[in-house]
Amino acid sequence: MTDRERHIEGLFRQHYSAMHRLAYLLLHDDDDSKDVVHDVFAKLLVEQTELRESTILPYLLSCVRNQCLNVMRDRRLHAQLQQYLNPDTVAEQTSPEDLECEIAVLSKGIDALVPPVCREVIRLHFHEGVALTEVARRLGVSHTTIYKHLHSALRQLRQTLKDY
Repeated sequence: MTDRERHIEGLFRQHYSAMHRLAYLLLHDDDDSKDVVHDVFAKLLVEQTELRESTILPYLLSCVRNQCLNVMRDRRLHAQLQQYLNPDTVAEQTSPEDLECEIAVLSKGIDALVPPVCREVIRLHFHEGVALTEVARRLGVSHTTIYKHLHSALRQLRQTLKDY
């Protein structure tokens, strides 16, 4: 075990309870709180971030807070996806004729996306189920560019579907 690993293990033993309390306060879930604290320390082991003794606890608590915000965002997105993708919910709320009409409007909206790369990102990611990193690789652009095109496409689709 290296000196850095021993140092991080000591920080884990010293600050775990404060970090876990903060995570639990934000997430209200013991298992997720433990995972967040463990993720923070796992990143510390991998990254070569220089830690200053005077600011270690505030730094660790900030890392926990940020990781908790990521977990909350993921929970919210997962809940929204479940709501939109749950076929039972859709079937109960919408008639088959309305679904066909919605699909037609959505298809027209996708066909109208500009620039054309936005259509391709939507087609690859949502229709073919390709991960965004793979979409970036296939199109030969950066991840950031893919996210910008996806954001632009979704904004255009929302605008198109707003009147529907």
